[in-house]
Amino acid sequence: MTTAWTSDELSRVGGAEELLIASRRKDGTLRPYVRIWVVRAGNDIYVRSAYGSDNPWFVRAKASGTGRVRAGGVEKDVVFTDAAASAQRDIDAAYHAKYDRYGPRIVGSVVGASAMETTLKLEPQAGG
Repeated sequence: MTTAWTSDELSRVGGAEELLIASRRKDGTLRPYVRIWVVRAGNDIYVRSAYGSDNPWFVRAKASGTGRVRAGGVEKDVVFTDAAASAQRDIDAAYHAKYDRYGPRIVGSVVGASAMETTLKLEPQAGG
């Protein structure tokens, strides 16, 4: 079961330069955290795998479906869900706005049609 991000959490997590993400193992323990980029689009938080759908952290997150994130002083248990295709344009725009200063080669790894398959929406777990 999920809940919504608060306005403060959206600002803090969405405004953070990077996010630490850890998926859960079958026994419920957390895997080691991985540092990745994070964006806010509307009232949602998203992450993408810069190195495709075979990136180990992404494979583990998809398989487990749950984990924990840390960013902007916020730590939350989350559910990893697929992003809606209709959100693609807004997510790409958020990545461009936030990270274009790193150059087109780097930002290009997390935007565009192929990036959608590696996009996860982070939804806070109720009671987490």
